[in-house]
Order: sequence, then structure tokens, then C-alpha cells
Amino acid sequence: MKIIAVCGMGIGTSVLLKINAEKVLKMIGVEATVEAADMATARGAAFDAQIVLTTPELVESLKGLNAEIISIDHFFDLEELNTKLSKALL
Repeated sequence: MKIIAVCGMGIGTSVLLKINAEKVLKMIGVEATVEAADMATARGAAFDAQIVLTTPELVESLKGLNAEIISIDHFFDLEELNTKLSKALL
């Protein structure tokens, strides 16, 4: 499974989402590759991804991807990530 964490520049929010998604995936026992990407790279990187994690502001810009787009409001909230990823994965 491949998950892409996307933000505008690919160096801030996406890295936080990547790290926290990896923590949650480990907690729920799911193996996946998680990559951080900027908006420009996201379309290519998400070609074979199943899930895209992003901010609410970027959801509209990412529509049209084959992956499920999950909006994350609080990047440090592992419970929010757990709930949303579990719903998408299990």
C-alpha cells in the first residue's frame, strides 16, 4: 500500500503527516509506504497510491486522483489520523 502526504511545498506539513501516519500505521499493524510530496509532485506520486493525506485547503486541488483523499485538520492529533486511516483501511 502506498500513502502520499501532500502540502503546498512538500517540506512542512507533508513531512509531519508522513511521520505521524507512519506512527499510526505501526499502532494499527498496517504496512504501507508513506511519502511526503508537494502539490506539483503529488499528481505523479499519487498515480499508484491508495490514499492521499492533505490539509482541508488542498482537497479541491487534488480531486481527480484515483486515490482516496483524506483531509487532516490537526497534524499532531494521532487519534484523528488513527480514526481516518482506520476507516479507510479496515
